[in-house]
Order: sequence, then structure tokens, then C-alpha cells
Amino acid sequence: MSGPLREAVVDLGAISANVARLRAVAGTPHAMVVVKANGYGHGAVAAAEAALAGGADWLGVADLAEALVLRAEGIRAPMLAWLHDPEADFRAAIDVGVDIGVSTPAQLEAVASSGARARPHVQFKVETGLSRNGLAPEDWPAVFRRAAELERSGALAVRGVMSHLSNASPEDDADALESFRSALALAEEAGLRPELRHLAATAGAIRRPAARFDLVRLGIGAYGLSPFADEAGDDLGLRPAMTLRTRVAAVRTVAAGAGVSYDYTWRAPAATRLALVPLGYADGVPRAASGSAEVWIAGARHPVRGRIAMDQLVVDVGDTPVAVGDEAVLFGDPAAGVPSADEWAEWAGTINYEIVTRIGPRVQRTPR
Repeated sequence: MSGPLREAVVDLGAISANVARLRAVAGTPHAMVVVKANGYGHGAVAAAEAALAGGADWLGVADLAEALVLRAEGIRAPMLAWLHDPEADFRAAIDVGVDIGVSTPAQLEAVASSGARARPHVQFKVETGLSRNGLAPEDWPAVFRRAAELERSGALAVRGVMSHLSNASPEDDADALESFRSALALAEEAGLRPELRHLAATAGAIRRPAARFDLVRLGIGAYGLSPFADEAGDDLGLRPAMTLRTRVAAVRTVAAGAGVSYDYTWRAPAATRLALVPLGYADGVPRAASGSAEVWIAGARHPVRGRIAMDQLVVDVGDTPVAVGDEAVLFGDPAAGVPSADEWAEWAGTINYEIVTRIGPRVQRTPR
């Protein structure tokens, strides 16, 4: 293996293919790919370009800073940002054509009075059951009427209304869908005619046809991972885009009884060959997977022994002919025999979203 010591290889073709696949499944007029959190850890700019190549016509981010980075890098596609600092200044984002997600009456007024040169476009985020950011149902009538006044005056334009499913159960999602339809009806009664209505993320795009509306927001699925516990990405026709790899830094044989890593949670039951892998929790490798995870080296999987440390972990390679400098893959495409992000999530007691998103800045992203 050549290249950086710590590397996340990102298959841009996989992202494009995943987006095309999910667009075909959803069949909606529009598809937004969410590239927040540095493109779910994959690199926001490269992920955005690959998503657009795969047929996305919108991009989504959490906050204004993420949107402005994409604009500064030359990404001109329609874009929405929806989670804001209470003291946010919306002018710069509005002037480069970023739609502003509005979740409170105060945000609506701040956008309308922002002093931006361009006419602001807003999309209302309405609360339909997640109890997070979102316009409260009791505020819907008054805020929609106020938005219609502002739209008539030319102060802004209302482009969309959105919410999010919990995926807790079919019943909970049905309740959220009913609530969302109520919000849309009130918006229409107030005189608003939003061109974009969106509720479904990857899970809803696949399993909730009634929730698709005009646009689906593709997050984890665009990166080749499944949002479901009962179906893997390959079951959905998706391909993981990220491979996390490094090089073996050392190989040694320890005697029976030797302790391994902090706290000696594992001791060698007999003479054991160990390989040192220079990735740790500072790089996003979950410490909670200590003693459970596996790493692919020299054509085989090998168990992690002892605690995963800040910069390194130790693998039992047995009789496999492993040498210093050999490639070590923590996760990637399971079709190649390597562990998957789903498996690392299981070993760590978390979800695949967290596994890829938490990969740290010491790990170089290499788009391919």
C-alpha cells in the first residue's frame, strides 16, 4: 500500500451510482443529497460533485458555514441550510443563492430583514413529531399568514415546506405524515404555494411512498449504507463509498500471559503474533469496539485485541504472513471481504452513520 498513512478512500462513482439508484426508486421530480458534516465524513465538495453527477438537483447542509464552503468551492447547485445559530446573519448565504430553512417565527423575521441584495428564498421546517428544530404546530397559522404577507411585499419567497420522519414505527411515521399534510393545508389556506414539499429521507424514499411528495432527501443511502437494521446496503442495490485503511506499523510475537494495550483487558493465552495498526479513537475509530472488532490484513480478517487507543490498535494475526507495511483495512465494501461500517457499528453499539461521520481530520480523504 502506498499513499497516506491514514486514508479514507472515497469511491465517487459509488456515490453517483447510489444516487441514481435511489432516484429511480423514489421517482420524485427532485432529489436532494445531504452533504452536511463534511459529506457524512466523505468530503463535502467531492461528495456534492458526485451526487450531482448521479442526478441530484439539490444539496442539503445543516448550517450556513457548510453552505458557504460549497459555494466558495464553485458548487452552484440549488442548496438548502436548515439549522442556525440564534444569532445567524443570513445575508451572505442569501446573496449566493442558498435557501434558508426557517424553524421559528424569529428566523422568518430575521431573513426578511437581513438586508441581503438577493431576494431570500425560505423553506419552512415544521415539527411533526421529532421534538427537535421545527416550527411548532401552534405557530403554523400565524407564521404562514405572515410569510404570505412578506411574499406579497417582495421581502422573500416561500419555496418549500419540509419535515422529517422518525422511522420509529409505521404508525409513528403515519402520524408524522398526517401532521405534515395538515401543515401543507394551512400553508395553502394562508395563500402560500410552495413548489417543494419534502418529508422523506433515505428510509422514507425507499419504504414510504406516501411520504415522497416533490423531493426526497438522500443522506446515508447516497454513501452506500442502509438506514435499516433489517436490510444492508447491498440488499438495496447500494455500494459503500468509503474504505478506511492504513499500513501495519509493527509486528511482534508476545509470550503467553502478555498483556495487550491499556488495562490489560486481554492477555495472550499462548505465544501470539500481533500487528500494530496506527488508527485509533482520535481518528474516529470507536473505543467501544475494543475486543470485538476485526481488521482485514493480508487477505484475512483478524480480531482486535485489548483496548483501542487514541492513535493505534492491536490485531491478533495468528499464523497469517503479515509484514510491516501491509495494508490494513478497517472497513469498506464487504463484497471485497473486508469488514463493513455496519459491522463496526454493531461492534461499537452504534449506527453506521456515526462510524463514517466521526472519521477524524488526521485521516486523509482520497477521492477516486
